[in-house]
Amino acid sequence: MKIGDLTELALRNLREALLRNSLTTLGVCVGVASLVAMLSLGVGLQQFASKRLENSGLFNAVFVYSQSDMQEFRGPRRTGSAATPPLESRPLDESARRDLSRLPNVTEVYPQVRFMTEVRFADNPYPTSVAGVPDSARSDGAFDGMQGRFFSGPNANEAILQSDFAKELSNSPSSLIGKDLVLRYAERQSFSSTNGSSADVGFSVVPHEKQLRIIGIVDTEPEGGFGGFGRSRVFIPLALAEHLSATDVSDLRELVNGNGANRAYSSLTVRLKSATDVQNAENAIKNMGFATFSLLDTTKNLRLFFTVIDLLLGIFGSLALAVATLGIVNTLVMAILERRREIGVFKALGADDRDVRQLFFAEAGVMGLIGGIGGVFLGWLIGRALTLGTNIYLARQSFPPVKISAVPLWLAVGAIAFAVGVSLIAGLYPATRAARLNPVEALRYE
Repeated sequence: MKIGDLTELALRNLREALLRNSLTTLGVCVGVASLVAMLSLGVGLQQFASKRLENSGLFNAVFVYSQSDMQEFRGPRRTGSAATPPLESRPLDESARRDLSRLPNVTEVYPQVRFMTEVRFADNPYPTSVAGVPDSARSDGAFDGMQGRFFSGPNANEAILQSDFAKELSNSPSSLIGKDLVLRYAERQSFSSTNGSSADVGFSVVPHEKQLRIIGIVDTEPEGGFGGFGRSRVFIPLALAEHLSATDVSDLRELVNGNGANRAYSSLTVRLKSATDVQNAENAIKNMGFATFSLLDTTKNLRLFFTVIDLLLGIFGSLALAVATLGIVNTLVMAILERRREIGVFKALGADDRDVRQLFFAEAGVMGLIGGIGGVFLGWLIGRALTLGTNIYLARQSFPPVKISAVPLWLAVGAIAFAVGVSLIAGLYPATRAARLNPVEALRYE
């Protein structure tokens, strides 16, 4: 039987019992809608999390440490009863920073600059921590939604306050923008002196003050500690922070190790053009004698987590579609009972079992196709409604809007194909039963 004739017969038969077939198709539509709505939530949340991480610049960053620092952080490794000696490693100094910047696909290399200090505002002292922020952070998304603006330049005498610290300074944090504060810090000044045959190497600490203009207030802590400026309450341009040369904890460690004249960084952040360059950059940095950390492994676990979530959502969403398949089976079985005489005439005119089977398969497939298309549209509407409701709630809580639902092309096409496939499986038993009817007994049926 030709495809055109088969389709025409299937549509004609579906129109004869329009109400029953429409309800069955509606069941498929609701099942597909529940499947699409649940999976769209999983996809939307995954895209939201990935976009936030990408905007933070964490996906294309490698954090570099000296091998000895990492060994101290992890503690001594033991083999049997003896501990392994500390690793000999290259110092993470300015020379290392220049070498890292020459690696392929590296856009910038900047150090972690964070130090404890005292801020004076309205003649009152406030102990706090200060962190240097690279100029590239303006496009990372960490300062999106902040009050005020980002730094006007890499060396500007400006400061951005964390909102909790701003509340300590004033009952009206927004009124701080445009006002000045004084940063009191201890500057490190290296020296070397020769006494006979020995040389003393170290640094001195000189108190200094720096007046800064408050230009913004940020609610969240940028990067949460990664890249060197999270967990701080006052943020200044990184170039300015380096120029201040304020002392930090690592300076005391270097002095104890006898390397006080040459300042070493506690860590360096290597920015790359793309996240696909992270693995090669990590390998090259390790070959240079440094320890590295990136979110590459973490993102793999994140993708695994969302895959499991999508699987669970898909299983629960498919339950409604499974119920709809029972409706298809019931509808087609009832059609066999009502059309036994028609099937007998059909076979008497020369149709074989294959033609009858194809006819019922076509009817099941049409119900699955129509229900699938309608279900995708209904699932998309449900996702939009959930996103709208979520954003209304977030707006009342003073949070920015988010997109928690997404229906990509692969999900829409896959849902329709899945609906057609399930419908064909549901039509397998009725089609086989109709094909096995004896034409003589079918013609006698009243």
